[in-house]
Amino acid sequence: MAFDAFFLSAVLAEVEEKCLGGRVEKIFQPSRDTVLLLLRGRESREKLLIAANPAAPRLHLTACSPENPAEPPMFCMVLRKHLSGARLSKISQMPMERMAEFTFDCTDEMGYPVQKKLVAELMGRTCNLYLLSPEGRILDCLRRVGLDESTRAALPGLQYRFPAPVEKENPALLTAADFERILHAPGADVLSDRLMDTLGGLSPLVCREAALFAGGAVDVRVSALGRDTGEKLALFFGEHLRHPGPWQYAQPDGTPKQFAFCPIREYGECSRAESFAALLDGFYVLRDRRDAIRQKSQTMRKTVSNQCQRLRRKMAVQEKELAASCDRERLRQLGDILTANLSRVERGAAQVICQDFYDADMKDISIPLSAQLSPQQNAAKFYKDYARMKTAEKELKKQLALGAEELAYLESVLEELNRAGTDAELEEIRQELQSGGYLRQDSGKKRMKQGKLPPLRFESTDGFPIYVGRNNRQNDELTFKLARKDDIWCHASKVHGSHVIIACGGAAVPDDTVTQAAQLAAYYAETGGGQNIPVDVTRVKQVKKIPSGKPGMVIYHTYRTVVANPYPDIRVDPLNAEKMDN
Repeated sequence: MAFDAFFLSAVLAEVEEKCLGGRVEKIFQPSRDTVLLLLRGRESREKLLIAANPAAPRLHLTACSPENPAEPPMFCMVLRKHLSGARLSKISQMPMERMAEFTFDCTDEMGYPVQKKLVAELMGRTCNLYLLSPEGRILDCLRRVGLDESTRAALPGLQYRFPAPVEKENPALLTAADFERILHAPGADVLSDRLMDTLGGLSPLVCREAALFAGGAVDVRVSALGRDTGEKLALFFGEHLRHPGPWQYAQPDGTPKQFAFCPIREYGECSRAESFAALLDGFYVLRDRRDAIRQKSQTMRKTVSNQCQRLRRKMAVQEKELAASCDRERLRQLGDILTANLSRVERGAAQVICQDFYDADMKDISIPLSAQLSPQQNAAKFYKDYARMKTAEKELKKQLALGAEELAYLESVLEELNRAGTDAELEEIRQELQSGGYLRQDSGKKRMKQGKLPPLRFESTDGFPIYVGRNNRQNDELTFKLARKDDIWCHASKVHGSHVIIACGGAAVPDDTVTQAAQLAAYYAETGGGQNIPVDVTRVKQVKKIPSGKPGMVIYHTYRTVVANPYPDIRVDPLNAEKMDN
C-alpha cells in the first residue's frame, strides 16, 4: 500500500469537497484505534473514518457502518462532548507529512464561539488522534504517551507540539533541472532508493513506479540512466501530483493488493477506482472483515488443528502396527515347526535348533522359547500371537478407515473456517463442532439466538437458481432436504468443498449453467486457487449419505466429470442473490 503524504493530500481534497461546512451529527468509536464522524453537509451525509492504527493508518470517507460497542470508550465520549453539533470549517495538512488537521467551529460552555481542532497523525508506530483546545492544549488523545516514554508526550493539559518538519525536497516543487541535480549528486545507485532518500512524502511503491517510468525498470541504476531522465521524472511527478488518481492493483481473484495516487505498473495491469473513498473501502473493509473473522475463529481453528495433528500421530502408529501384523504368517510357521519337534525340546530351554521345512534348503533355524512355559505352551503361544495379529489387522484397518474419515471431516471444517465470511457462519460451524463433541457446550453464558442461515444463492445466465452450501451441516440440508431428487448436484472431485445444487426440477440444463455451477464448486473448494479443477456432476438422487458418517460426507457412483476454473470474479452479499456473468 502507498498511503503516503501525497495520497493523503488527494484524500483530503475529496473530503474537503464533500464535507467542508458540514455539521457533526454523530461520533462513534467502533474499535480502539478507529473514530467515525457522521457529517451532515448541504447535499448529503458523509461518514469520515480516521484509523490511527499503527499497522494500517488511514483517513477517508466510507460507506460502511461498522458495529459499535455497547458502551462508547472514554475518548469517544470526550469527542461527543466537544464536537457534537460543531461545523467543519477548515482542513489542512503539514507539508510532506501524513498529518491532517480539522478545524471545527464550536461553542464553549458559556455559549461563545470558539475553534477546536482534531489532529490526526498517521505516521506508523506514533499514530495518534488529538483533540485540541482553542489555545492548542490537548483536551484528550486516542493514545496517551507519558513524559518518560517519549520526547513528544501526549497527555491532557499539555501543549500540543507539531512533529518535526520533513527535511527533504518536495517533489511537487521540483523542475527537470532539479531532478538532474539530484541524479548527479552523491547517493544510492538504485534510482528508487535515491528518490526515497531525497524526496519527502513518497512511499517506496511510488518511488519504484517513478523509476519504472523514467528508467524502464523498478531497480534501474542511476549510472545506467539516459540524459532525459530528469525530464521524465519531472513529467511523472508533475502529472500525478497535480492530478492524483485512485489507482489500485488487484490479484487474479479480485482481492485488492496495492494502491497509490499514480498508476501501478510494477505488478502488471492496474485499474482506476471510482473514488479514493471507494478504493480504501474496498481495500480495508475486506481485509478488516477477514482479520476479524480469523481472530474470532482462532479458538476453533486451534482446536480442530490439534485434533488433526493428534489423529495423524495416532494413524501413523496404527500403520506401523498394521505393517507388523502383515508378518504374522511366520509366527504360524514357527508354531508348526516347534510342534513337529516337541520331543527335542527340553523344559526350561531358552531356544531350540530345528530344521525349517518351509525353507527350500531345509536350513537349521533357532526358535526362541520362554523358559517359564512348557514345549506345548510355547507352540501354542506362537499360534495365539498369530491369531491376535490376524484379528489386529482387521481392527487396525477398521480404525484407520474411521481415522481417515474423521481426518477428512476435520480438514473440511478447517476449509470452512477459511471461507467463513460472517459471524453467523462461524456460529453454525461452532454448533457443528459442539454437536460432534469437538468443542464444549456453552455453559452459563447465553449466546444470542440467530436465525437459520440460508445457503448462498446465485442465478445463472440462463436463469437457473444455483445454491451453494456454506458448511458441512448446510451441505447435508441442501442436498438431502432442500434439493429435489432430479436436481443437478456438483462437487469438486476428491477435495473438500461445498455442495452445489442447480435447481432445475428435472428440466434440461444448458451447458453454460452447468459450467457456471462447476466454476462455483471449484471456487468454494479446497483447490488453493488452482486452475483446471475436476468437478463431479450428477443427479441428487445418485448422492447417498454415508451411514453414521460425519456431516457433509457422501458417496456417489454414477457421475460425469467436467473441468472448470474457479469462478473469476465473485462479488456476493452472503445473504442475497448474485447474477452471474460469463
